[in-house]
Amino acid sequence: MEYIKRELERKFLAMNAVFKAVMVTGARQVGKSTMLKKLAAGENRTYVNLDNSRDRELAKSDPGLFFQTYKPPILIDEVQKAPELFEYIKMLCDESDETGLFWLTGSESKKLLKEARDSLAGRICILKMFSLSQREKRGRSELGEIGFTFDALTERAKNFPDNNIQDVYAHIWEGGMPGTIGMTDEQRMEYYESYIETYLMRDAVDDNGISDTEGFRKVLRACTAFAGNLVNYSDIAQAGSVSVPTAKEWVKVLQSMGIVYLMEPFSNNELKRLIKTPKLYFCDTGLLAYLSMWTSKDTLMNGAASGHFFENYVVSEFLRMYSCSKSKMNMTFYRDTNQKEIDIILEENGILHPLEIKKASNPEKRAVNSFRLLEKSSMKIGEGGIICMTEKPYPLDGKNNYIPCNII
Repeated sequence: MEYIKRELERKFLAMNAVFKAVMVTGARQVGKSTMLKKLAAGENRTYVNLDNSRDRELAKSDPGLFFQTYKPPILIDEVQKAPELFEYIKMLCDESDETGLFWLTGSESKKLLKEARDSLAGRICILKMFSLSQREKRGRSELGEIGFTFDALTERAKNFPDNNIQDVYAHIWEGGMPGTIGMTDEQRMEYYESYIETYLMRDAVDDNGISDTEGFRKVLRACTAFAGNLVNYSDIAQAGSVSVPTAKEWVKVLQSMGIVYLMEPFSNNELKRLIKTPKLYFCDTGLLAYLSMWTSKDTLMNGAASGHFFENYVVSEFLRMYSCSKSKMNMTFYRDTNQKEIDIILEENGILHPLEIKKASNPEKRAVNSFRLLEKSSMKIGEGGIICMTEKPYPLDGKNNYIPCNII
């Protein structure tokens, strides 16, 4: 399969120029190793995969001999399988002034991140990779983050065809796992079944010590009912036949594995009566569609859950965008005890960009009325709008626009 250029490449190379070690984490099979091997092409960089049992045993039993055998600069795949290496990586980093000595990949876990940060503080940059975005699938990985002025949106839209609901739901249905590109629907279903059994269940046992794999599988499926909704741990626990604390812990495990994302609610000292429950989203809509047992793109698009899938898709595209961006962006949502809501609030440099998500092509303008709720926050409110199925950007008022979902 032809290599698809990744948005994370720019940020990885920028960090590699100043850090001695750079680690790319993320869910299994999202393309971490493929990207780093591509970037290493033509370099004299050693490659080791710790899925190999002999190399793994050497790394665990004698890290010093491991690095005598495999000298930096080095790319180590699945580094979470031998955390014993981190102390030696620290020593080697301290002995050299060179940057980019160690390229590491690891399937995301809380334990891995803690060990890497504790052992390599100040020496390592940790980046997160997701499955393919719609921009990457279209060959538009260079576009970067979005601007919300009408002019910026219009300029960005020149890089994309007019918005089309068939194309959008084809992307939602297929998801972004690189291994599924070009597969038939039947092949993709088998891929996701194998993905769950081969990777998720194995990692649940090996990396997280979960012995009740059947209960964990039920909790995973139960999470699909809350995609785009406030998470309800009691309902998830009931579906998985486990206790509420166990359900809560397992959702955190799924989050640490890069399978689900919990969006935190907006908080502000000036605003009272805000809820504190997060909303749940799947990081890959193809996996969500498979777990929800939708049998085709059309049944998904016309089904009762299509709006929640649409919202999940928009949020997951922003997740990808801001994992690679030059500036830090905080993404939250607003909901208060009066059921007033704003789907997304993007906070950058003290400015709030409020966004509504609607599947319609011409949603009612009053959807932006809820943005006034933020006026009491004492923070500046910037441009925003309604992300929807409009074909092209269109102004709503002086600050807000209709935003085609396929340009984010």
